[in-house]
Formats: sequence, C-alpha cells, structure tokens
Amino acid sequence: MYPRLIWLKCATLLLLVFCWKALSHNVVETLPGFPGKLPFRLETGYIGVGESEEVQLFYYFIESERNPKDDPLLIWLTGGPGCSGLSALIYEMGPFTIDYANSSGSLPALVYNPYSWTKVANIIYIDQPAGSGYSYAKTWEAYNTNDTLSAAYTYEFLRKWLIYHPQYLESPLYIGGESYCGLVVPLVVNNIYNAIEAGSQPPLNMKGYVQGNPATNKYWDTNEKIPYAHRMGLLSDSLFKSVKESCKGNYVHADPNNVPCQKNLERVAECLDKIPTHNILEPWCSLMSNKRDLLSWDSSFEEETKDLLLSMNPSKTSWCRPDNYLYSYIWANDISVQKALHVSEGTIKEWLRCNMSMHYRPGKQHGCYMFDVQSTVEYHRNFTHKHCRALIFSGDHDMVVPHTSTEGWIDSLNLTVQSDWKPWFVEGQVAGYTEQYSHNDYQLTYATVKGAGHTAPEYKPLQCFAMIERWFSELPL
Repeated sequence: MYPRLIWLKCATLLLLVFCWKALSHNVVETLPGFPGKLPFRLETGYIGVGESEEVQLFYYFIESERNPKDDPLLIWLTGGPGCSGLSALIYEMGPFTIDYANSSGSLPALVYNPYSWTKVANIIYIDQPAGSGYSYAKTWEAYNTNDTLSAAYTYEFLRKWLIYHPQYLESPLYIGGESYCGLVVPLVVNNIYNAIEAGSQPPLNMKGYVQGNPATNKYWDTNEKIPYAHRMGLLSDSLFKSVKESCKGNYVHADPNNVPCQKNLERVAECLDKIPTHNILEPWCSLMSNKRDLLSWDSSFEEETKDLLLSMNPSKTSWCRPDNYLYSYIWANDISVQKALHVSEGTIKEWLRCNMSMHYRPGKQHGCYMFDVQSTVEYHRNFTHKHCRALIFSGDHDMVVPHTSTEGWIDSLNLTVQSDWKPWFVEGQVAGYTEQYSHNDYQLTYATVKGAGHTAPEYKPLQCFAMIERWFSELPL
C-alpha cells in the first residue's frame, strides 16, 4: 500500500477529532457581478496557523477545470509583501476577471477568463501574511512577522490544507509566486523538503516550483536596474559608461562622498523619472509617486488606495494601469461580495490590493513586517541536488526585477545547459526566449515573456497560459 494511503487511513480519526476547529471552508457557486452559476468549482475559507492558531489565512481554491484528480496542485503567493491573492486571481491567471467594457462606478461586472491557469491545474491563492487581503490575526502581536515566519506559516497552511483535502495528497505539488515572494517561495520549498526528509506527516508529493519576475537577491536585482535601463535604450552609451566608471558598478551602495558618481546618478534619475518600472512601455500616471528611489524596491504600483483611485480625474482621456485596479477595490469591499466569499464579518477594516504597511524599503521596518532575508540564491543552489523541476519566467519589460538580474543568478548556479537560448512561439509568433538547464535530477526552465511587465500573466495572458500548460505537461516551451 502506498505510504500516503497508509497515512490517510491512520489519520482519519485524528482528523475528525482534532482538526475540524482550525478550518472554515465553503463552496461558492455564484458571485456578485458574474452572470449565472460559476463554471468552475470555487472554495474559500480560513486556516489557522501559528501559536494557538492566532493567524487566520484566507484562501481561494479553484479546482482544475480539466482533470482535478490527475492535474497538479499549485499554491500561488502574490508579491508585496502584503498583496492579496485576489489580485493574482483577478488580474493574472484566475478563471474570472473584470469585464471592463461593461463595468461602471457601481459593482463591477465579471467575465470568464479563457486563459486561466485553472484549466490545467488546481490552484490555491492565499492571502499571506496576516494583514493581506482578507487574512487577519486575533491579536495585534500576531501581526508581527518576517520573511522566514511568513514562509513557515505558508508551509503550515499547506500541510493543514492537505490534511483537510486528502484527495489532493497524491497530486503533483508545486509552489508558485512572483515579485517579492521570490524571496519567500524558496523558503517554503526548503521547508517542504526538510519536512519530507524528516518524515513529517502528511507526506507531500513535492515536484517543484514556479516563479515569475522573482526578487532573489536584493542587491543584485536593484543594482541591475541601471545596466538594464541602458540595455533598453533609456540611457545613452556615454552616460552609462560614465556612471559605471565613476560608481565602479556599485550603484546601490555608492559612496555619498564620491561627487562624480552622485552627479551621474542624478542624471540617471532624471532620465528615468517618468518611466513606469513595472512596464517601461506603459504611460506614466499622475497617481504614481514623483519621489521615487530608483535604487530601492519599487512600490509605485502598490501605492494606490481606493480613495486615491476614486479621486483621479474622471474626465482624463489617457489610460494607465492603476485604472484597472480601482475595480478590485470596489468589488472586494462590497458587503454582498464578502458575504458570497464567506469573509468573517468584522475581521478587517478594508480590503487592500496591497497592504503598504508591509511594503519593502531597504533597511527599514514598515508596520509589523521585518525583512530578514536578503538573498535566496543559495536555496536555489541547494535545490539543484533534489529531484525537482523549476520554471522561472520574466517579463522582459520589467525594471523592478530586470530579467538580466534573474539570468545572472541562474548562471551562477553553474548548471548544465540542456537547450541553448532560443525563441518559443505561441500562434506562430515569438512569445519570448527560453533556455533549459539541468543537474542530475534537477531541471530548470527559464523563459522571457516578450513585451510583458512585472506580473507577466497580467500583460500577456495567452502566452503565459501556453507556457504553463506546456511546462506542466513536461513539453518544450
């Protein structure tokens, strides 16, 4: 008998007696704004984690629309830190999105997303840590967290979720995330491998991880912004040469007494002042902060609030991406929506797409979040000794985490190149470029997504769906 089946039989009584208190979950059949019954299975709920389960993590689980029994299980962590899983669900790869053409200032209309990743996978979108989305803590002290604790709670959440959903214990398990969670996902993956080696129960069917435009080394990712800007034609050859020589290639920790370097950095800042870092091709919006520090983790897209978005000039003719985000604030804060999702009444003051009190600023603590991990490159290096698959993808017009920085740390792993850099195609068009690596039982697929920004599926949904479908099927991109 398979070990997981043995464990399931032995744990059934324990589950019934001890575990029911920690779980609150409901099947959602209709949603305000969506016409008729949902054409997919949606479950929402809370799972308590931490000491005395004081932290209550909210989740959305969407069953695979193809073959739930055989398709993989993917848990997805949105970036920030402090961004809601609903943001990824609505704007990136979930089965419903905003119907912009038929939405007004009242409750937004929803429409089915034909490029949802739930067509090929069972997906858990989680609001983590507490203070993100609908997740909350029962005490103020329990809101205090950091990268390491956030990862530990996510692992605890996943373990408990699988105890309550034993039918998915045999499903191939993948951990996914984007942006800042590039620093958290490897910690979760490492926790899982450590638990497997220690014989922890239940045994997880761990297969690998997926990361999009992932923050991996805070210094490398930030320092690479200036070389990337030059590579993309935003800085002249002469200016880049001058700033590189005067700052000795160290832009993040430049000597404040180095006058030539500081003057060149001022010229760089002037050139990039009105360039949206999340996608350098998109228009600059008045909503975005004019006081940016380019050489820090960029937050210009997460600074919006519902009130700020509502205050924007309604007669303006130019579109900017935060216009899309207003709809999620209206929808997720609607009482009828929260009732439909079975959000516990009175647990949050207001739903925020991204909770800025937890947002990253180098060397500073914001609110209750401490940034205790600077790099996860060594975690990736350790995974090369596991039986593991990895997919790393980058929107190539993102200047928050430039694809060149990601390619740099991948190269540092010293893997064997299995398939050299080449284009991959969707509907006969170049969708990006890809390279495949291996080391014993470890396989890494790297892909750029042509024209995409920081959250690649938001910008190129068709291409990213084709990418994940092929990768899950273990086919070349």
